[in-house]
Amino acid sequence: MSSRDQASDQMQHWKDKQSTPARYTTSHSAPVEDGLNALTLGSRGPQLIQDHVYLDLMSAFDRERIPERVVHAKGSAAMGYFEVTHDITKYTKACIFSDIGKRTPVALRFSTVGGEKGSADTARDPRGFAMKFYTEEGNWDLVGNDTPIFFIRDPMLFPYFIHTQKRNPKTNLKDPDMFWDFISLRPESCHQVSFLFGDRGIPDGYRHMNGYGSHTFKLVNRENQPIYCKFHLKTNQGIKNLLAEDAEKLSGTDPDYSQRDLFNAIADGDFPSWSFKIQIMTYEQAKTFKFNPFDVTKIWPQSEYPLIPVGQLCLNKNHENYFAEVEQLAFCPAHMIPGIEPSPDKMLQGRLFSYSDTHRHRLGVNYQHIPINRPLVPQRNYIRDGPGCFHDNQGGAPNYFPNSFSGPQPDPSVRPHVDEVTGDVTRHDSSNDDNFSQVGDFWRRVLDDGARKRLVDNMANHLSGAQQFIQKRVVENYSNCDQTWGRELQKKLDEIAGKESKL
Repeated sequence: MSSRDQASDQMQHWKDKQSTPARYTTSHSAPVEDGLNALTLGSRGPQLIQDHVYLDLMSAFDRERIPERVVHAKGSAAMGYFEVTHDITKYTKACIFSDIGKRTPVALRFSTVGGEKGSADTARDPRGFAMKFYTEEGNWDLVGNDTPIFFIRDPMLFPYFIHTQKRNPKTNLKDPDMFWDFISLRPESCHQVSFLFGDRGIPDGYRHMNGYGSHTFKLVNRENQPIYCKFHLKTNQGIKNLLAEDAEKLSGTDPDYSQRDLFNAIADGDFPSWSFKIQIMTYEQAKTFKFNPFDVTKIWPQSEYPLIPVGQLCLNKNHENYFAEVEQLAFCPAHMIPGIEPSPDKMLQGRLFSYSDTHRHRLGVNYQHIPINRPLVPQRNYIRDGPGCFHDNQGGAPNYFPNSFSGPQPDPSVRPHVDEVTGDVTRHDSSNDDNFSQVGDFWRRVLDDGARKRLVDNMANHLSGAQQFIQKRVVENYSNCDQTWGRELQKKLDEIAGKESKL
């Protein structure tokens, strides 16, 4: 049928590639004579325990589901390459950027953040933008979002925040009180909330949104000179967003809208791409920057720290199997390569541990043996055994260190850059670290009148479900960003309340 898209015809495409059906086998590859009827004593039963074909099938079926991701559960991915177009070797010795024209394989997973695996792609929610670059010095995972900022700046708050994005522990329903209570008590979230309820809060599929590393990172060159950096990926397809009413319709008619759009575009040869760019800040500039340069709730103004072109990222291949290559695709911000290092960004520091920890829970201690996660270069270390050891377990190589028998040796040439740090060891409170000035600039300088109205409408429509005292606190926070914003938000809340009182 000419009206069917590539995703709808996937089964037919598979059939067309097969000369004859393969022989049905058990999991130990023995041929199966009958895959439809259980082995029974007589036509009316009972079933026999010696029916290995049934037991093999059912025991695997019982274990098909693995724990879904606590966040970013609903996602899509594709594979492609990153190509260097501009020389940045004066900033970093990272092998991925070593030569103009160099291509590095990449896997990119897009996702929503708060919803479950079966939730709608068109929810108002940040989008994950996680990249795995398969380099000759190991995998580099750049685990970002579609916004350059985040809700919080201290990792201690992350579990609390995510609980507010999930479901009420008693009703199992999304709860506006939970959401807005936390948000209003942590005004550093104002910046990200303004992105979330603005036009870019619901991208029109994954191809039409930007990606950001969000955090501040450190680059180190071959002379061991460091510089701070932020990563940006600008969509070459142009920014496109969905209006709230259109997104709501799609959530009912096509909850997998973004997955379908991405898969079909690549299958049709319309390969999406992004321009990879960086911002840089010297150590001297960081010391005098008017904000904390490691605060992920704030941006570095591009007027002061302009974007520097680096390369192009292109997706040109769909996954062969969703579970194998998307559900098991695992990222961790700690997976860096020489020349790219963490900064003091508190949220980044917290994520360096938590991502690998959740993968060990979901996929097992040897999750990096899984083909989609396996580096191009062999893993040579003293980590052994455990569930899911999929390769040769490093054969007869020594499993202890130090040793006298040619076991893997450290390479002093890749020693990270050394920073001198002083300060008090305590739990520093950063809750009042200028939460409003950049948000006010966003309202006044970035948005036009139409965008400001849509932002207020979207906020008020959601906030109206929360209690009055919470609404008051939210209005106060946004009045601190801009008085007009606070007035317009209160005006819209009053309008909604008036309509409801007449019902």
